[in-house]
Amino acid sequence: MSVMTDISLKGKTALITGASKGIGAAVAKAYASKGAHVILLARNVSGLEKVDNEIREAGGQATLMPFDLNQLDELEKLGPVIHDRFGGLDILVANAGMLGTLKPLPQISMREFQQVLQTNVTANFQLIRTLDPLLRSAEAGRAIFVTTSGQVTNGRAYWGTYALSKAALDSMVRVYADETRQTNLRVNLIDPGSVRTDMRASAKPGENPETLTSPDDVAELFIKLTSPSLENHGEVFRFDELSD
Repeated sequence: MSVMTDISLKGKTALITGASKGIGAAVAKAYASKGAHVILLARNVSGLEKVDNEIREAGGQATLMPFDLNQLDELEKLGPVIHDRFGGLDILVANAGMLGTLKPLPQISMREFQQVLQTNVTANFQLIRTLDPLLRSAEAGRAIFVTTSGQVTNGRAYWGTYALSKAALDSMVRVYADETRQTNLRVNLIDPGSVRTDMRASAKPGENPETLTSPDDVAELFIKLTSPSLENHGEVFRFDELSD
């Protein structure tokens, strides 16, 4: 990928889901530092307020949007709301996700199965539906979805609904990318690798977090994928590989 790292997002509007902590918060702060007006979407109000304070203290602009992505009927209204309030949308970062319980498939409850699939796949499908007109009409629309390693999506024991939900997400995003190939929109996936987040701590509680990549480091890749000159489309960018 050949793009400039010194990218300005002045005048751009970016929506980040799961923006109250971890990678989402880091990306929001990074985009704001580049001049974007960031829309912070998450359920955790106190977390959103903390990120908002940090952005404003650094001179950036943010709008808080406390919201549960599982409210699919309300989520469908998001596109028109953003259009009416901001006039458009340049960047979507679909970062929010749910791990679920790591255990054998037959032991996973139907309720948890449905909840993980709804959070990781269906909610993102609804985001595509409601935001597509805005992203297509942007001068250089960018849609970035967060996935996981191929070792997981190819089938890793005990990773159950998380593995299959991310495999479904990958496929859905590639379909969307193929459908938008003749537009100014660029659609890609990021596998952030082993990052110091709450989800990682839940998946591997015995791991030393100091050995992991920080969310701030990963945010640089999210900036690169907003470049107006970006030609990559329908690809998966793996942070661990790019940082070798």
